[in-house]
Amino acid sequence: MNRRLAGVLMALVVLLADQASKYWVLYGLDLPQRGIVRILPVLNFAMVWNHGVTFGILAGDNATLLLIMVAAVAVIALAVWLWRADHLTTTLAVGAIIGGAIGNIISRVQYGAVVDFIDAHIGAYHWYVFNVADAAIVCGVGTLILDSMRRRDPAAPLPARARGDKEAS
Repeated sequence: MNRRLAGVLMALVVLLADQASKYWVLYGLDLPQRGIVRILPVLNFAMVWNHGVTFGILAGDNATLLLIMVAAVAVIALAVWLWRADHLTTTLAVGAIIGGAIGNIISRVQYGAVVDFIDAHIGAYHWYVFNVADAAIVCGVGTLILDSMRRRDPAAPLPARARGDKEAS
């Protein structure tokens, strides 16, 4: 399979999974009415309307359009990266980020906020509430970081002038 196609398919899978999960949480589970549903001792579904970005940063009615525009520009830049990427791992990771970003853009356009509902916790310690799109973005970024560390190309030798060789002067 073509690596570009694989990246685009990853974006579509993430986008569909994100949108389906948000639809189910809102209309099937009716989480806005129920508030919190305990799934496991370390996992709840808890309804949160995130009007900002991570941890609610930039929350406010005036920021919604700005956040949509910034995310749209990021998606375009990521699509260029996906298209130019040489490695399958990179296209899959970037595809996951694109799918997640588009999923959250759709939420902002549709509801004015991002639908967050996954509440992972240990005892009283709760991580921030997130969604499938957020998880895909974090996994995509983590994959890119690990892949770049694994794939480190040896540094090219510096030109003589940059090394400070006397003969280059």
